Amino acid sequence: MVLDDLGNSLRDSLGKLSGQSRVTEEDVEEIVKEIQRSLLQADVEVSLVMDLSDSIKERALEEESPAGTSARDHVLSIVYEEMVSLVGDSTEIPLEEQTILLAGLQGSGKTTTAAKMAWWFSKKGLRPAIVQTDTFRPGAYDQAKEMAGRAEVDFYGDPDEEDPVKIARDGLEATSDADVHIVDTAGRHALEDDLIDEIEDIERAVDPDRNLLVLDAAIGQGAKDQASQFDDSIGIEGVIVTKLDGTAKGGGALTAVNETDSSIAFLGTGEEVKNIERFEPSGFISRLLGMGDLKQLTERVERAMQETQEEEEDWDPEDMLKGEFTLKDMRRQMQAMNNMGPLDQVMDMIPGMGGGGGLMDELPDDAMDVTQDRMRSFEVIMDSMTEAELENPRAIGASQVERIAKGSGKDEERVRELLEQHKMMSQTLKQFQGMGQGNMERMMKKMQGGGGGGGGGMGGMGPFGD
Repeated sequence: MVLDDLGNSLRDSLGKLSGQSRVTEEDVEEIVKEIQRSLLQADVEVSLVMDLSDSIKERALEEESPAGTSARDHVLSIVYEEMVSLVGDSTEIPLEEQTILLAGLQGSGKTTTAAKMAWWFSKKGLRPAIVQTDTFRPGAYDQAKEMAGRAEVDFYGDPDEEDPVKIARDGLEATSDADVHIVDTAGRHALEDDLIDEIEDIERAVDPDRNLLVLDAAIGQGAKDQASQFDDSIGIEGVIVTKLDGTAKGGGALTAVNETDSSIAFLGTGEEVKNIERFEPSGFISRLLGMGDLKQLTERVERAMQETQEEEEDWDPEDMLKGEFTLKDMRRQMQAMNNMGPLDQVMDMIPGMGGGGGLMDELPDDAMDVTQDRMRSFEVIMDSMTEAELENPRAIGASQVERIAKGSGKDEERVRELLEQHKMMSQTLKQFQGMGQGNMERMMKKMQGGGGGGGGGMGGMGPFGD
């Protein structure tokens, strides 16, 4: 999870208030110290930490908690509001024609980010193009071209041209049909004069609508100086924080925007082009505190279903609620889940399922890896089945299980697990078939909250339970 150590520490400190109806000054002092320690370990600047903790302490002691609200929920609400205020607003990224200039040091992830942003814009219905101007780093052109291919977007670069300003100009002209131009610039190992001169020349040539600074989450408090110097040079309208999936030190990058008048635009959480999300302060902090992020989850679900339907043109997910639920339907559902991204990220977006006392806290650290492996093994097994078996899995007998196991290289027990999982999902879906709107709504409410909290009633709906 993003900033996992910080999230766990914050949730643990708030958990000490569980069961209490009132909060004492001693409680607040202890929690504030825990919050300070957690934020400092995440590389948030000391002055910001002190301001935040002072605000939390003052509000927790002076504000009356609403009737029926526990002490933990009252303080959690205050921590949430103050942390949302700390990270600031999200950068405005209009869905219209524009030119975006990416700046940052070498290794910050600019080239990968350019492709991710282009992919994101393409999913919003715009036609993006990447213009690669980095003539300093060997392999920059090849990497950018390959990443643009993965994102399935237009690309321009010239490996034989040494003048990055000319490449930028030629690139804008060559991709003039694009709605969004993303200009990727060179970086250095440090902010040197020649880098500043080059990026200023490119900015004058392309006249971007907004300049975005790309920061590696692992840089910690060094992000502060970078943000300040780039802002002095070309002006920074937004920050993109990359590699948030691999560090507990992202607090420095997240709060670097306090050094400028900018805000955070995107978060990068992996190497795939789709591992990018718009920064939404409320949802981000909500996830960090174990409260879920339904807005981001809904967006991922809609995108995943759309991608799955594009891959399987003859499939409509609503068909699962009409006829017989087959193994083909189950495989498509697994494909849709895979399109949503890593399961641990998805679980963090579901209230009650992520950290902070949710289901994820009760699972081993490698539980999601096991789950992904299990889904992959199910797909391999289904690839070894005949069309008739995929359409009618209930007819699969012992001899067929043996043949399928040998053909897939999996043991017979795993094949039977797949068949049992399919049976559970089929039974669950049958409860929905033929329901009126009112009954459907009651069923959804029961699944969301009535079955023991945080999705406890989801039963066999997902092909990843063990």
